[in-house]
Amino acid sequence: MRPIVIGAGRGSRLGGLTDDVPKTLVEVMGRPMLEWILDALREGGFSRRDVVFIAGYKADVVRARYPEFTFVENVEWERNNILASLLCAREHLAGGFVSTYSDIVYRGAAVRALVESPFDKALVCDTAWRRRYVGRTQHPETDAEKLRAVGTHVVELSRRIPSEAASGEFIGVARFSADGARELLAAYDEAGAAHREGEFREGRTFERAYLIDLLQWMIERGARFDRVDTDGGYMELDTQQDLSLARSWWGDG
Repeated sequence: MRPIVIGAGRGSRLGGLTDDVPKTLVEVMGRPMLEWILDALREGGFSRRDVVFIAGYKADVVRARYPEFTFVENVEWERNNILASLLCAREHLAGGFVSTYSDIVYRGAAVRALVESPFDKALVCDTAWRRRYVGRTQHPETDAEKLRAVGTHVVELSRRIPSEAASGEFIGVARFSADGARELLAAYDEAGAAHREGEFREGRTFERAYLIDLLQWMIERGARFDRVDTDGGYMELDTQQDLSLARSWWGDG
């Protein structure tokens, strides 16, 4: 099982901060986001040499800084989205994997709990998510990748879930066992064949789909996903406003 870091995007909402580096190398609390992620992965038992990094924008910058990574390049990063980016690393997924967005900061305890969980397909859920949206005017709660669950069983995953009905926010970190990975890959192929043209989910084409779009498509067809909770200890850095709020968020847990 290897950690897959989905890091192809630029992060245009961060303005000039990503002129020379991809979003994941923008500093938060004095360190690049990617360094926080690597620390969290280490607590889950993964070394830097284990990392498969999906590069795109400014791929050469990441390659130069982290020669120990295994690199996969998403050459279509400007035209596709997170789901297609993850599948660029298809050859590294079949044995099971932990995937992570690259524009987030989270505590290693979440990765450790995820790795130790018995579930074939598990999603890290922040149950204290709403406190980070107080005063966050440039990224409202409606943009959060929310989930609903009954116990650990995830029954819905969508930005459109009303905040009051959500069990928490999917933080972008997930684990798939070998069996879970095979199920994900089969679903990707099936959904892609069925939606070569037109809308796939919530107004998006399959090419522009988010990871949660495919996961929800699987849930609707009977796939079982489970949640592993973190009570805070997570934040997404999408705008310069987010960077200014980071220390207060982190201090709150």
